[in-house]
Amino acid sequence: MTAILPPSERLWWKHPMDRQETLWIAIAFVWCMIMFAMMVGWHFFGKQNLSTETYKVDPAKYAERAEAFVAKYTVRKETDQEIPVVSAPEGSDVYMIGRLWNWWPILELEKGKTYKLHLTSMDYNHGFSLQPTNINIQVVPGYEHVIKITPNESGTFSIVCNEYCGIGHHEMVGRLYVK
Repeated sequence: MTAILPPSERLWWKHPMDRQETLWIAIAFVWCMIMFAMMVGWHFFGKQNLSTETYKVDPAKYAERAEAFVAKYTVRKETDQEIPVVSAPEGSDVYMIGRLWNWWPILELEKGKTYKLHLTSMDYNHGFSLQPTNINIQVVPGYEHVIKITPNESGTFSIVCNEYCGIGHHEMVGRLYVK
């Protein structure tokens, strides 16, 4: 028999399996089940995955809500582009918009207080990555992502777009202050 000719018996699954082969298949199956159980367990008990709510939204209506939020709670303006810094009271909804190539507005939150952060994109997919913490969300146009957050340390945090969004992607950086 050569490699060019087909095997004489085509029904390979009817051949008996060797004991070692059966053992390795069983070990691989058990390991897959352990890994699957760990993923489910880490989601509920590891507190590593954000529980987000996602809603389909009209971008124009979302922009109106975000602009009303900014008009109500702006405390100052920063950067050359005069981006507003917004400080909202505890328990309020805070809005952030991703668009080419910035995060708007800059948020100022208080340590230990809980907020509902609303995110959306006005144009392309953007990545919301809060540095140096490990919060990563893909922000999609037409969808509003709502995350309940409680900052547990003070400082200045960077918001980086980690989803390539065009030629100005490297400049898409925002800020979040926790006092």
